[in-house]
Amino acid sequence: MAQDPNNYWEQLERLEKLIRASELKAGVVFSFHSLILGLFVDRLERFKDVFMENTVLLVLLISWFVLVGISIYFCFRCFRPAMHLHYDKNVFFFKDAAHRFGSQDEYTEELIKICGSEDELYKVLAEQIHAESTIIDEKFNNVKRSITFFALSFLFVIIIVLYWVMFV
Repeated sequence: MAQDPNNYWEQLERLEKLIRASELKAGVVFSFHSLILGLFVDRLERFKDVFMENTVLLVLLISWFVLVGISIYFCFRCFRPAMHLHYDKNVFFFKDAAHRFGSQDEYTEELIKICGSEDELYKVLAEQIHAESTIIDEKFNNVKRSITFFALSFLFVIIIVLYWVMFV
């Protein structure tokens, strides 16, 4: 049965949309953290004495900051995942296209050669799909961790507010 290269290209397009979706989610979490931290810092002078006098509130506040920091860390990891993938030179990998082929002419010649051979084309497209799938998996794992720590940090905000209302 003959393969259709459009299936590969459509899969790559779908993967690109998933990459954008993961980065959008990480951006939303980061924006929420920025908003909440901004509100807190804006009112820090008003609450500073209460936090310094109450050990429980101080511990809760420090825990909240740690959770926020971890969540933000995973947001940044989503934007720049640390991938250590090893493939042969691939004309569709942007870094390879820019650095692993000597000159523009060598790259163009290799691209024409690969696009002219169905087997070679399918091989490099499959490598690209694998690489992007691995990147997406890492990005979504980081988004998931970021959202988990965001939820925990929000829980700590609720605990701080409840403690404040009940005991301060």
